[in-house]
Amino acid sequence: MSDLAHQLELIHRGSDEIIPASDLELKLKENRPLRIKAGFDPTAPDLHLGHTVLLNKLRQFQILGHEVIFLIGDFTGRIGDPTGKNVTRKPLSEEQVLANAETYKQQVFKILDPEKTTIRFNSEWMGPLSSSDMIQLMQKYTVARMLERDDFAKRYQSSQPIALHEFLYPLVQGYDSVVLEADVELGGTDQKFNLLVGRDLQRAYGQTGQVILTMPILEGLDGVQKMSKSLGNYVGINDAPDDMFGKLMSISDEIMWRYFELLSFREIADIENLKQQIAEGRNPRDVKFELCQEIVARFHSEEAAQAAQESFIARFQKGALPDEIEEITLFTEDDAGLPIANVLKNANLCGSTSDAMRMLKQGAVKIDSEKVSDPKFMAPVDSQAIYQVGKRKFAQISIKKS
Repeated sequence: MSDLAHQLELIHRGSDEIIPASDLELKLKENRPLRIKAGFDPTAPDLHLGHTVLLNKLRQFQILGHEVIFLIGDFTGRIGDPTGKNVTRKPLSEEQVLANAETYKQQVFKILDPEKTTIRFNSEWMGPLSSSDMIQLMQKYTVARMLERDDFAKRYQSSQPIALHEFLYPLVQGYDSVVLEADVELGGTDQKFNLLVGRDLQRAYGQTGQVILTMPILEGLDGVQKMSKSLGNYVGINDAPDDMFGKLMSISDEIMWRYFELLSFREIADIENLKQQIAEGRNPRDVKFELCQEIVARFHSEEAAQAAQESFIARFQKGALPDEIEEITLFTEDDAGLPIANVLKNANLCGSTSDAMRMLKQGAVKIDSEKVSDPKFMAPVDSQAIYQVGKRKFAQISIKKS
């Protein structure tokens, strides 16, 4: 086991909150491998960089000599996590969950050490649970405590329906911690309530309550909403090197530092040095190249990362684009950004918004070489990208808040 000070420094890096931090130190002082749990509901077939914020922290625990339990929520996935939802979430079928779970098993070892990882499915213990057992579990928590949860409280106050099975989700997630006797559970900041339920249930079952460690939520490529496949603002860890590199190059210079903070394995001092270099005149694009190189190499290889960069440069800087591209700044009052049709019209890449809609439908619009066809796409505030319509119309467009 690593020394206590080193463990605490590494565990705290990038963490949002540790509850309670004093308990974590006490557990580490026991000088034994801790049981570190993180659950992932297989709601989509692909893991993306947003998931890796947690996975990277799990890998750090492995490096420190602790036992990682990667829990696939094949049972909870069929309930549907109500976190952040203002309506009842549609549960997945058993077939969808199982198919997605198989892909998770294949992808997770791109980050975690397979020899130091235990994969479990919560259907192992929830499936055989009897009605009597479920009633006993439900007796451990009150409706009043459930309504302390922010999203439940808002829905209740606005007379939005809350299905009874939604209360089961945090209870089942918490019961997972009881079964696994977790010492530490990781989750995003949006999972704090569910993680605390696990701590409460452990104590209700006579165990020592787990330590809660929350990690920040990674914003997607738009720099506004959380990274999500359903929103189309994600980078999948199974994406091809060129696609991964191109998507990462599309993020704004401002959000780039957030990605460095949550995804890079560089020392904090190195990242601060990169910021200083930009302040002294270095091109932010070249720093972004370094971020892209690191991420692509992690999921593919250094050779693939280098090839992806060369391909990107060839497409954008060696003849694929005109020698001179007009630089345009557009302004919006909307925090969510500027609708793509308005961007194309206001930059004179299209004659009207209806013309822009037609070009989108025809697949003739690209942003940093990535085809865009969604008419609802919002160009995020503080972003900068090369917009292309057809083969001859180009503009480097910056979106700013007015």
